[in-house]
Formats: sequence, C-alpha cells, structure tokens
Amino acid sequence: MRKPVRIAIVGTGNWGRNLVRNFASLDSLAVICDVEEKNLAFVKKQYPGLKTTNSFVEVLSDSSVDAVVISTPAELHYQMARDSLVADKHVLVEKPLALNVAQGEELLGLSNERKRTLMVGHLLRYHPAVIKLMELVKEGELGKIQYIYSNRLNLGKIRREENILWSFAPHDISVILALTGEMPGEASSFGANYLHERIADVTLSHLSFPSGIKAHIFVSWLHPYKEQKLVVVGDRKMALFNDLNSEDKLIVYPHTIEWKDHLPTPNKKEGQIVPVDLLEPLKEECRHFVECIIDNRRPSTDGIEGLKVLTVLQACQESLENNGRVIPVSQLSDWRERGDGIYYVDKTSVVDEGCVIGRGTKIWHFSHIIKGSVVGNDCTIGQNVMIGPDVRIGNKVKIQNNVSIYPGVTIEDGVFCGPSMVFTNVYNPRSYIPRKNEIRPTLVKEGATLGANSTIVCGHTIGRFAFVAAGSVVLDDIPDFALVAGNPAVIKGWICRCGVRLYFEDGMATCDACGFSYEKEKDKVTLIS
Repeated sequence: MRKPVRIAIVGTGNWGRNLVRNFASLDSLAVICDVEEKNLAFVKKQYPGLKTTNSFVEVLSDSSVDAVVISTPAELHYQMARDSLVADKHVLVEKPLALNVAQGEELLGLSNERKRTLMVGHLLRYHPAVIKLMELVKEGELGKIQYIYSNRLNLGKIRREENILWSFAPHDISVILALTGEMPGEASSFGANYLHERIADVTLSHLSFPSGIKAHIFVSWLHPYKEQKLVVVGDRKMALFNDLNSEDKLIVYPHTIEWKDHLPTPNKKEGQIVPVDLLEPLKEECRHFVECIIDNRRPSTDGIEGLKVLTVLQACQESLENNGRVIPVSQLSDWRERGDGIYYVDKTSVVDEGCVIGRGTKIWHFSHIIKGSVVGNDCTIGQNVMIGPDVRIGNKVKIQNNVSIYPGVTIEDGVFCGPSMVFTNVYNPRSYIPRKNEIRPTLVKEGATLGANSTIVCGHTIGRFAFVAAGSVVLDDIPDFALVAGNPAVIKGWICRCGVRLYFEDGMATCDACGFSYEKEKDKVTLIS
C-alpha cells in the first residue's frame, strides 16, 4: 500500500477553498495555512478535524508535510515557492510561477537540484476539452494550424497586485504553447488603464511563431458579460472551445475555402460536437500533482512549462510598457527538456544533435558536446570543455575548465577532472599521418580525481577513487585508491574514497575522517567496510 501524500495549502481565499475541497476529496489534505483568521475559521467549520495554522514557517518545518500548494497573491509566489523547495517540499504554485523570468529560472534550477516536483496551476491544460483539442491537433485532424485566438473576458475579479495580462492570460498562453509545440519568436501587446493609472484593465496581445502560426489573446475585467473562448483555425478544419457551454464545450467546424472564379469562397458546414468527459479540471489538476509526486514523474505544467509562459508574459509586458512595440521572445535555450527532467546549457555552448545529456547536468560557457556523446545525470561541465565525438561520461562527473575529452576516453561515475588536465588518445601523433584507427582506450574508474594540469597518456586505466596529483604525467595503470604524483607519476601513498590519506599498519588502515576500513596486499588496496 503506497504512502499517502500529505499536502499543506497556503492561502484559502476564494480559489484556495476550491483547492481545499479537491485535495480533501483525494485524501491528501493535511494542513491549512492562512494569515486571515476568518479564512481559517471557514475551513475549520467545513473540515472540523483539519490542522490549521497562520504560520508559513510552521508548515515548512513540519516533516510530515510532503508538498505545499501556494494560492496566495502573485507577488508572494516566488518567495513562498523558493522557501518550500529549500525545505525539500514538492510545490504546486498557482499562476503565474513568479513575476519575472530570473525568479522563474531560480525556482526551476532549485527544483531540479533538490529533485522536488515543481508544478504551475495552468488549469486549462487539465480541462478534458482542451486535452481532446490537443489530441485533434496532434493527430492532424485540423490540418496545418494557421491561427489561434482566445478571449477571456469578464466584469469583475479586479486585482491590484497584478494587471489583467498577468491575471487572466497565463492559462491561454499555456494552451497556445501546447497547441503549437513551440515558443513564439515575437510578441506585442496593447492595453489601456481605466481604474488605476498603472494597472492595465484590458490588453490585446499578438504572438508570432517561427512556423508561421499567429495567435492573439484578448483579456479584460471590464467587459459587460463573461466570455471564455479559444478558436483554432487549421487549413482543413476549425475548432471552438467554449468553456461557458454547460455540455458542448468543443465543436469542430469542417469549413473549407474553395476558389470559384478566382475568388475565395467559404463553404460552411455544420459544426460537429466532440464528446468529452465532464470532469472537473481542478480536481484533475490536483490528482495529477499527487500522482506525479508518488510516481516521481514530470507534471504536464512543470517548472519549465511555467517558465515558458512567464517568458511570453514578460515579453508582452515589455511591449505593453512601450506602446505595443514588437519584442523578441527568448527561446529558453539555457533550459532543455528530456523525458524525466531538464538540463542546463549556457547560450554560448553547443550540444550537437544525437547527444544524450542527463537530467540535472549543467554545461557552462563556450563548451561543445560533439555528436554521439552521452553525458550522465547531475554532471557539471565547466567553461571551454570539449567532449566527443562518441564519448561516454558517467553520472555526477565534474569536468573543470579547459578540458578536452577525445574518442577512446571513458569516464565512470563521480570522476573529478581538474582545470586544464589533459587526455591523449593516440600514442605517437603526427599532423601528416592520420592515426584515427590507432586510438588507445583510456578508462577512468568511479570516483577518481585527476588534478589540475595533470596529463593522462592514452592506453591506461585509472583505478577507483585513485588520486592523481596536480601536474602529474601518467604513463602506466594506476591501481584503486592510489595517490600518485610526479613525472612520470608514481605511487606516493593511498587515499580513502572520501579523499583523506590512509596510513597502513600490518596491511590494515582505517580512515580518520569517515571510518572506512581497508586492507592492502602489495600494491592492491581493498575497501573492506
């Protein structure tokens, strides 16, 4: 029987109460936190046995709480999400993820480092009609997508901590990015302030995508009636998602345009109602969050998806502040996705097609990973590093600045390559004579350290947790746990897996730092406990 996920909800205003209801129905609700006593009193009345507190610090210090759901004003999202991740809690934060891209990037990196789920409440992505619409687009039912527009209009729900763009548009941006499968290249936004001189009440935003798709998003909280519509126009069919329809929320129109007498003529046809399950999107979102924590998988609206939406929002906001000027949208090249996580690549670095980069790995400035290479999880690749082609790097490897790793070199887990250390792969290289078929393999085993400016001449094996001192030149195999130095490198002693020197008496040694014990027979050292 799997352990239930214990969730704390922070903020129980109007929307927070919906979250309370849904997580309670999933048997995951553990704690409610709110600074407003009247909100806590309301929740206590509905759920008499539920633990409540007005202290966010108390929530974070509660070791029984697995995850925090943040439903507070947008200006608090970043700090509360950050504090929760630092406290090793999984996080679901209502939109927007943060109020600028830099904050979003920090949260994304922190969730990756802490290996905690970070999910953003882009509710429409869990709406059964939107999920079905995404399936139709993916299957090519609408043909090539040409144009998308959304209207999210209402009278009321007026906020003072954020403008209408940040309050209403994130849901629609999230869906449009999912439907197109790409980031826009440019964004522009026009708006007007009527109720407050610095807060836009109405905005119209335009997005232009590299594939040629155009989209616009019209949002307002000064509209005479409520409207929530999304229209997708393809070259074969058109689709309408109308969230205010009680039942027929998704309709596909097989309209076509025919050319008659050199004029485009619409050929209108009856709309076809697409049946969808009438499930509550918020409950599906809450269930998804719980399941992602239990199964250790990425949410549909994870941190990187939230960062994409945040990037588009920030470009639209910049345009809004500059009278609708067209703003280039960052393509988030620093953060790249893989099936089970993300990895980081600096904009100045190149990762060739056909490489595999592990979850949580960071590749810093001016580095190049050449085709066919595999870099494991949680590695750190420093500045001006070249790897490949067809090189294998294990997990949790640190490669410092100015290191080149050529074909024939294999590096196992936990290896440290110091700054400017050197690998070779041919014993007697000549510029005039190609010797690619004379590569001699080099193997660096688990946990070894290769000091700064050391040189590993090809054709040798560096043993497990061996330590090659700075500036040494290795011309022979190095045994496990050996400490070597000099030119040529010779054994100067023995070293624990924790990096502290060992001293043997009668063939036995115990590390003073970590307590591991070893035995030595001639030049072979074995870890025994």
